Amino acid sequence: MSHLHVDDRELASCVACGLCLPHCPTYRVTGEESASPRGRIAAMRAVEWEGRPLDGDFTMFMDLCVQCRACEAVCPSSVPFGRLMEGARETLAEETGYQPRRWRLAYGALGRHRLLLGGSTALAAVQRLRLVPKRLNVPRLPLKRRRIAETGSDVWLFTGCVMDAWQRPIHQAVVDVLARAGVGVAVPRRGGDCCGALHVHAGLTPGARRLADRVMASMPGEAPILVDSAGCGATLKDYGHLLGTAEAEAFAARVFDVHEWLAGRMDRLPAPRRKLPFRVAVQDPCHLRHVQRAHQHVSTVLAPYADLVQLDDDGLCCGAGGAYSMMHPEMAADLKQRKVEAIGRTGAGVVASANPGCIIQLQSGGLDVRHPFELLAEALSDGR
Repeated sequence: MSHLHVDDRELASCVACGLCLPHCPTYRVTGEESASPRGRIAAMRAVEWEGRPLDGDFTMFMDLCVQCRACEAVCPSSVPFGRLMEGARETLAEETGYQPRRWRLAYGALGRHRLLLGGSTALAAVQRLRLVPKRLNVPRLPLKRRRIAETGSDVWLFTGCVMDAWQRPIHQAVVDVLARAGVGVAVPRRGGDCCGALHVHAGLTPGARRLADRVMASMPGEAPILVDSAGCGATLKDYGHLLGTAEAEAFAARVFDVHEWLAGRMDRLPAPRRKLPFRVAVQDPCHLRHVQRAHQHVSTVLAPYADLVQLDDDGLCCGAGGAYSMMHPEMAADLKQRKVEAIGRTGAGVVASANPGCIIQLQSGGLDVRHPFELLAEALSDGR
């Protein structure tokens, strides 16, 4: 018998009411109970309480979940579905071949930043030769990166791993906008690269804990820690649970999504001369909307500078899900198409998204997608 890394009380808290079903992206695509939160919890209970094996069907049910956690936002029983999923996948990673060696090596590379930067540069060169298959949905990568110039020590800006390698201009836009608000920004010291989010999603929890220790050591003191990636922010805010220490709880309390932090300080920014000359559709990343519950702050910071429109799909996942789009390309493509259609209904020419994975996913759908702080930097530029 296998025992999942879950709390029995949390596993028992689901009353199978079904209110989560219409909010679950994989259930909406398949219509299958096994692809719903309720069905997955039933499968976990069968393993944990009835001794069912960790077989292929169980693995498939767990792996197909995109972990958007939209179900948590509507659950009347406050079932912590994300933690249940993480615990189930941790057990699979420990006791089965759920995470093969090639994927473990790939996840391990995320914590070796120089290797990641070098590999990304090499991939960019190969990309210029048109040798990277389009089906991989790899965005156009930079051959060179400008170093982020620190401007002070009022706040830390968490830069991350893949985002720093592939989308560093977003970080620079954050530094530039905060400078206009009179805020000095520092970047993490060595070890402050990978937060462990993808490791947690993959069930590689011990590796995530090692990375969390490094990240905490890289940003000492009491200054706020700002994060411009919704997925990373959700993980950093959960370090107290991940590590189970008072130190981790104190660290997590310092973490803010960058829009969340700036929303209460908008009076520090210059008044706009005029709004951006295009309408902007706001796409809520799952980990900002459903996990951090901080998605509204994106509209707060953008509203003075752009004409905003909201989507009508109740925050349905775009299908990015960290590495999900590579693991389940067909499901991810279906979810992306639904999101693209929702955006199309707004008539907006530009999409604002506060998560790097969502940006890449939607750009591959032919949309003009930018981080909200890139739009803010454009609106605040001297040329406007």
